[in-house]
Amino acid sequence: MDSAIPDKVYFRIGEVSRILGVEPYVVRYWESEFKTIKPVRTGADQRRYRKKDVEELLLVKKLLYEEGFTIAGARKRLGELKKNGSGGNDLDRLIDIKKGLQELRKMID
Repeated sequence: MDSAIPDKVYFRIGEVSRILGVEPYVVRYWESEFKTIKPVRTGADQRRYRKKDVEELLLVKKLLYEEGFTIAGARKRLGELKKNGSGGNDLDRLIDIKKGLQELRKMID
């Protein structure tokens, strides 16, 4: 799954839609249906998706398009996967730590 995702911290919605192979409005719709996908908003109110968001969107696409789940079924399946430990919490923690350190660095400089 990671091989299709470039090694970047943030992605614009156009990049995410190209990675997923769907239109940007589909990405926005999935964002509204799956509350765990939370892009960061810039000052200009643009969405910036983190790598974990893109990974989760790829999983959503797989559940919907390849495995034939409905939106509600995919939402339930994602919850089950997270409960069973497939949530990627370590990566989330590391990203949050990195972000906090970068903010501290800005304050010091």
